Amino acid sequence: QVQLVESGGGLVQAGGSLRLSCAASGLTFRTYAMGWFRQAPVKEREFVASIGWSGDRIFHSPSAKGRFTISRDNAKNTVYLQMNSLKPEDTAVYYCKVLDAWGQGTLVTVSS
Repeated sequence: QVQLVESGGGLVQAGGSLRLSCAASGLTFRTYAMGWFRQAPVKEREFVASIGWSGDRIFHSPSAKGRFTISRDNAKNTVYLQMNSLKPEDTAVYYCKVLDAWGQGTLVTVSS
């Protein structure tokens, strides 16, 4: 059974940085693309970034491009999301995803 555990969320001031981690188990991690999504209060869940199994084929949403960076460490079965220049509108629960499995999410709150 696939299990995804996110961590690294918290409260940060606007302009600050956070690094999210997602540890995966129950699958051959190095063979799957991974993605990050987020869901703000009363909004739909939206795509943030994705990365191919070998670390190529990286995509970022327009709102993330230039500020967020997705990466992965296949030796640690972990995918990361480095978030810089955070804005209040980045406040959301951030989820990682592989295939149709989701983690429980980690809350990011950006204060103005």
